[in-house]
Amino acid sequence: KGALVTGSDLFQGKIAGVSVNTGGGRPGDLGQIRIRGGSSLNASNDPLVVLDGFPIGVDVLNRINPNDIETFSVLKDASATAIYGTRASNGVIMITTKKGGKKMQVEFNTQYGSGRPFNKIDVMNAFQFRDAFKTVLQNGNYTAITNQFFPINTSTGTREFDEEGITQFLGTANTDWQDAIYRRSDFVENNLNIRGSLFNRLPVRLALGNTYQEGLLLTDALTRNTINLTLNPTFFDNHLKIDINLNYVNTRRRNAPQVQGSALRMAPTVPIFSNNSPFDGGFFEFMNPAGDPNNINDFDRRGVANPVAQLYQTFNNSIGNNLIANATIDYKFHFLPSLRWVTMMGYDGGSGSYLNQKNDRSRTSPLFNDVLIGDNAFGDGEGFNKILDSYFVYNKESENLKFDITGGYSYQRFEDNNFNSGNVLDPLNPEAFRRFSTPLVYIGFFGRTNITFKDNYLLTLTYRRDGTSRFGPDRRWGNFPAASFAWKLKESLFKDNKTISELKLRAGWGITGQQDLGNGFRLVHLPQYSSSLPNGQYPSGSDLINPLFPLGYNPLIQWEETNTYNLGLDYGLLDNKLTGSLEVYYKLSNKLLQTRAPFADGTNFTNQGPQNLGEMSIKGLEFSLNYNVFKTDNLNLNLNFNATTFRRNIDSIGVGEQVLVGGNIGFTPFQVDRLNNVPQSFLLYQQAYDSNGTPIEGAFVDRNGDGIIGEEDRYIYRNPDPDFLLGFGANFSFYNFDLGFQMRASIGNHVFNQVQATNSSYAALYPNAALVNLNTVVYQTNFQNINDTQPLSDLFVENGSFLRMDFATLGYTFQNWLNGKASLRLFTGVQNPFIITNYSGLDPEVNNGVDNAIYPRPRQFLFGANIKF
Repeated sequence: KGALVTGSDLFQGKIAGVSVNTGGGRPGDLGQIRIRGGSSLNASNDPLVVLDGFPIGVDVLNRINPNDIETFSVLKDASATAIYGTRASNGVIMITTKKGGKKMQVEFNTQYGSGRPFNKIDVMNAFQFRDAFKTVLQNGNYTAITNQFFPINTSTGTREFDEEGITQFLGTANTDWQDAIYRRSDFVENNLNIRGSLFNRLPVRLALGNTYQEGLLLTDALTRNTINLTLNPTFFDNHLKIDINLNYVNTRRRNAPQVQGSALRMAPTVPIFSNNSPFDGGFFEFMNPAGDPNNINDFDRRGVANPVAQLYQTFNNSIGNNLIANATIDYKFHFLPSLRWVTMMGYDGGSGSYLNQKNDRSRTSPLFNDVLIGDNAFGDGEGFNKILDSYFVYNKESENLKFDITGGYSYQRFEDNNFNSGNVLDPLNPEAFRRFSTPLVYIGFFGRTNITFKDNYLLTLTYRRDGTSRFGPDRRWGNFPAASFAWKLKESLFKDNKTISELKLRAGWGITGQQDLGNGFRLVHLPQYSSSLPNGQYPSGSDLINPLFPLGYNPLIQWEETNTYNLGLDYGLLDNKLTGSLEVYYKLSNKLLQTRAPFADGTNFTNQGPQNLGEMSIKGLEFSLNYNVFKTDNLNLNLNFNATTFRRNIDSIGVGEQVLVGGNIGFTPFQVDRLNNVPQSFLLYQQAYDSNGTPIEGAFVDRNGDGIIGEEDRYIYRNPDPDFLLGFGANFSFYNFDLGFQMRASIGNHVFNQVQATNSSYAALYPNAALVNLNTVVYQTNFQNINDTQPLSDLFVENGSFLRMDFATLGYTFQNWLNGKASLRLFTGVQNPFIITNYSGLDPEVNNGVDNAIYPRPRQFLFGANIKF
């Protein structure tokens, strides 16, 4: 299993059609989970997670202890997800936690991991930096310091380097800032599980968990403590079943500032510490003539802040407490055993607080001529999610026919509020405020029937009517039908075939709804007003009045809908020694919820806002295989493989037929949602090359032939989506030894290397009279000048294909430990042992295809023990 911190670690790379991208190695980060590529442009693409029957947001995977999870079931097609309604258009991840049992069992698991960074970005070392500085002076990029350090010899009339002066100016250190900000990181996990049956009547399980994970960045750390309690009693000869699940989570974080970019740009010739430093800890900073750090308040000479100082002098601490509780009552009527009544009540509530303090080098006040004031901010917040589901299930069967009918009602309500002090040291800081968000309510009515004829033909029909408070009264209700059919071909066509043990053909269709635009759009259908900031006040006598101004709104906003068509074949061969499935699907989302669609002039209080506009389609193919090569008492070998390919396409997007999105260089976005293209495709200039294939600095192809290089010459060049996603794993055991590993591959995805794009010319070494380190890509480009357009070149798009091993573990089990009273398994392993790729950056596995100084993933060596009594 490897090092488990979030629930998604359990299924990463193991399920066809499901991708998990953590986006880096920050402790506890859940990352981005997508099922079949999502379904929307601007609305949420996160799947719905159902924890023991309780629909919760995907972030629950970051809160609960992965060791409490018994099974995952991933629902991908519309017929399977339809019963969950409002948030199921992006798929459903169903989680069942571990329960009590008849026998008393105690299990203790402990694990330790030690991690290190194993790759670095190629930037100049001190010797290369000094040589590059001389090159800049020789090229005459900075006239003032050229005359200072490269003066004309009056006797010879030639220029000569002032080596001593240059060395003093640049500094004498040789600092590797990437080594300086990263460390060896520790990972410790302990879990105690007690399960059994109280009084032989009440199955119960109690689990205590503790996880401590350090990030590679100095000071970055996560501590999580969990308590899980489940009770599963039955009464009245199993006519009444009650499931009670409680999960308490306490999380503490010290959040390190993201200084990876500063470490790449900080001059390697200056030290970490300085004897003349005016700052606590003696950290070096570039200073201006007034004696202040020039990275703070001298905008004509802004340098890079010391990244090590930023880490040690930033105290950003947060605490969170969360309780997830739900109870399910399942009653089978005595007078009519074919009829069941099921009710589930759930509560997901949490509170948290934060404190962010930095020393006086971090913030200035324009009110007092940029006097250094520092940073001191704090706040708290809480949120609640409450649900009531109640439904009846009636089932009946005869010799050839089985059917069940389900009908019910669902109510779910979300509330939250938060307090934010702002920077209390800043005289211009707005007054602290507590914001109470408008409650968000979902209501659903649903029905489903499953019909089985002769145990060979299966038909499922589903209908759901959902309402959301996010839309106006005339448009808040949506109708979402679904149907699926399955035919067991084995029994009908291959009954006597010994090779084919299972063969089933499946087909499905359904419509699901999407309304999740985020918390900032809960009242988008209503006119709203906002108060101005303090600098917008006007005097009225002796008072200052905060004027109100209207916000944009859209009373016509309504449900986004996704039509899904699905065709699949499930197979089993050789007495189900080899099993798997092959599946094709097509999804068409229409009335897309867009957050920045344009409004016609004079029709609203803003020129852009949320609207239903456009269509997007996704078509794909999925294949999975599970092969039990050996399965005996002493020898087992299981192999699993999955492959996914999909293509997203914007079929319609509305006015202008494109929207700039995604990453930015300066104030210029370089990704676009454009008609007949993949979302978030790269919109760049086509680099021009000389006869030797060398890129020409500042030269691009005039694609529209008007003789001018402008915005109209930018074109779509590649996109972040992969052509194929692959997963492969193996589990092997021989007597008491066990070995397992998991690998993933992404083929055909592309990455925009923004780290190189923004630091690829020699002149960037001394912009605004401040020293900045360079990426060694300058040796290849040989670009000399700073050009605002050059970073927007397709030169910096790379193939990001990779093969990564997520983990490998080796264990040995002492079956009869302590005279047969317990078993002990000792194991060792490695997390993230290798990645094979041609990508020139740190790691090609980035969110949305943009590498802007990713948080590195560590390589961890693991040691642990599992003890069972």
